[in-house]
Amino acid sequence: MNNQTRLQELSAFLKAQRAKVLPQSVGLSTGTRRRTPGLRREEVAQLAGVSSTWYTWLEQGRDIKVSPSVLDAVAKALQLTVDERKYLYALALETGTGALLREEQQPQISPALQRILKELRSCPTIISDRRLHIVGWNEAAAHVFMDFEQIPYELRNMIRILFTRKEFQRLAVNWEHFISGFLAIFRAYYGQFVEDEWYERFLQEMRELHPSFQSLWEESRVSSAPEVLIEFRHAKAGKMTFHLTSLQVQGDVDLRCSIYTPDPQSSTEAKLNQLINAQK
Repeated sequence: MNNQTRLQELSAFLKAQRAKVLPQSVGLSTGTRRRTPGLRREEVAQLAGVSSTWYTWLEQGRDIKVSPSVLDAVAKALQLTVDERKYLYALALETGTGALLREEQQPQISPALQRILKELRSCPTIISDRRLHIVGWNEAAAHVFMDFEQIPYELRNMIRILFTRKEFQRLAVNWEHFISGFLAIFRAYYGQFVEDEWYERFLQEMRELHPSFQSLWEESRVSSAPEVLIEFRHAKAGKMTFHLTSLQVQGDVDLRCSIYTPDPQSSTEAKLNQLINAQK
């Protein structure tokens, strides 16, 4: 990510977060002259104990000097979560870490992780890298979603698939809610690896190809491990409800394990077993 792009993303992030903070939640009057939701710039500056001019320059994406202590105050004023704070610091201080991935590099999953995938018979599970390229999945995932082997690795990106494959859009009852979890994860990676220019190229491609992408991106949270309840309308099994849990796989390669656990209050697990057994 070049310096201009980093500052533009910082500007967009601060504006989006400011709009989410309700004035009454920080002890301010809502008044009658507010034309936009959330806080005004000068109110954020007041809460953070900085000058209105300095905060305005920060939100405008100017290349100004910032310190961790001042960013702490801004983060507190904007009520940022831990993951959102990390994202802010990465963009403002350019503190991304980690080695770059080669474009053609496909991370390999270990035999032990392959065994875990196989054992999770009743939980559709997907393994992805830090760019959300899918590198592994189990039989249950193939039945609920699709056989990802049909998609070349370079196109097997979870965000790309969600926007391009109609079967995924038909599957999720609330597609925007479904994708929000993955965008939150993607944002966390984006901030962590600010030096990897692949992210900005990918985002630009998505903006150009999919008109709805930009608004969803601006509204998305930042979370390294969101937990959400998702309802699917499967073509063969009907209603299926899963709890999505994302786990970081420790090791030399940045891998994520996304596990869809059947809702115990539903008949999802029985339906999943029927799907699997029907193919045997």
